[in-house]
Amino acid sequence: MSDSVFIHSQEQLQQLAQDVLRYAREKGASGAAVEISEGSGLSVGVRKGSVETIEQNKDKGMGVTVYLGEEGHTRHGNANTSDFSAKALQDTVEAAYNIARFTAEDDCAGLPDVDTLEMDPLDLKLCSPWLISAEEAVELAKRCEAAAFAVDKRITNSEGAGVYAQQSHFVCANSRGFMGGYPFSRHTISVAPIAGKGGNMQRDDWYSSMRDPQQLAKPEAIGRYAAERALARLNARQLDTRKCPVLFEAPLAAGLLGAFVQAVSGGALYRKSTFLLDTLGKSVFAPHVQIVEDPHVIGAVGSAPFDEEGVKTQRRDVVKDGVVQGYFLSTYSARKLGMKTTGNSGGSHNLSMTSSLTKSSDNFKAMLKKLDTGLLVTELMGQGVNYVTGDYSRGASGYWVEKGVIQYPVEEITIAGNMKDMLAQIVAIGADTLIRGTKQTGSVLIESMTVAGN
Repeated sequence: MSDSVFIHSQEQLQQLAQDVLRYAREKGASGAAVEISEGSGLSVGVRKGSVETIEQNKDKGMGVTVYLGEEGHTRHGNANTSDFSAKALQDTVEAAYNIARFTAEDDCAGLPDVDTLEMDPLDLKLCSPWLISAEEAVELAKRCEAAAFAVDKRITNSEGAGVYAQQSHFVCANSRGFMGGYPFSRHTISVAPIAGKGGNMQRDDWYSSMRDPQQLAKPEAIGRYAAERALARLNARQLDTRKCPVLFEAPLAAGLLGAFVQAVSGGALYRKSTFLLDTLGKSVFAPHVQIVEDPHVIGAVGSAPFDEEGVKTQRRDVVKDGVVQGYFLSTYSARKLGMKTTGNSGGSHNLSMTSSLTKSSDNFKAMLKKLDTGLLVTELMGQGVNYVTGDYSRGASGYWVEKGVIQYPVEEITIAGNMKDMLAQIVAIGADTLIRGTKQTGSVLIESMTVAGN
């Protein structure tokens, strides 16, 4: 990709990073790490055919961490600036150095081990700039919202439609010889229509988000689908309290996967603040469940050749046949646990959750048949997860299903259980796969949960 969409080239960012490391070395630091980034973007919002917002951003920044002392007896300090002048960079290094002088020693702080660093990063083609004008973006947003209104006269209002385009690039480096960086992009079209009037109103939304704008769903398709979702929720009822099977629609199932990631991440593990403490090598999911992390998928949203520390990423089994094979660790959290970093400083990369029982024919309708009689959940409210105990309780809305057929929409209910039981009781994972952020999964059927209504 040409650097023409940015003010600075990759080579210029690399030179700035080298300058910062030199300033730190001259100051007397035993080690240092730096990240320098630059980005530009456009965001527009329309509502009921009128422009509400047009925002353009251009930003840049440098963050440096300075280390003082020997390995195992290290102090460190951080500082940031948005000024790339030599004096500003020197002043920022000095600020980080002075902070480090007065912090307590930490036996786990420090740069990653050299053998974990990615010295020859892959080009994963993560940037496809969208050089769209504000006028063109507004037109796309209007088409998306208009398509929603055109579906049915009962689409009476809208929370708006938006188009967002962002492209950035960065370089990170440290005093152990690592230097790497690349451009990346992320673009989105979204809409949130409202159906009904008075006391019988329902909203829903849908979006498409990709690195390559050519891969975005058509704005009309996004608008129509969002409208259909809102209309389907009209005349919702409440339910009596009961226990029943629960089918999480794919976007929400990605949230369950995210809860698992948080529970087996280094910070929660070394603080002993997770219900999945000491689960490495143990069965946590149902035996048919598989979770794979693959950071090297060309062009994918969750791809990265190295993590935020410069540590190499790699494809791995996180869960195999229901058994936890690995945690999500940064250098610091790994040292706290007496383990080795997994290259997950900054989070997970392209996680996919599948089932060895899933067939290609297990689409959404097939998953409703597997549910038979129970609750389909399409929206969740609130946080509702206690990561220490695993207790799960969230406000929800969705549809009551009987004999594999949706009967009516439901709202103002709460679904509750314990995450340990929920993960162990995953009955099926659908082939209706959807990517949300760095996670990919189909709909997930859980054997039994408590549904609390009126």
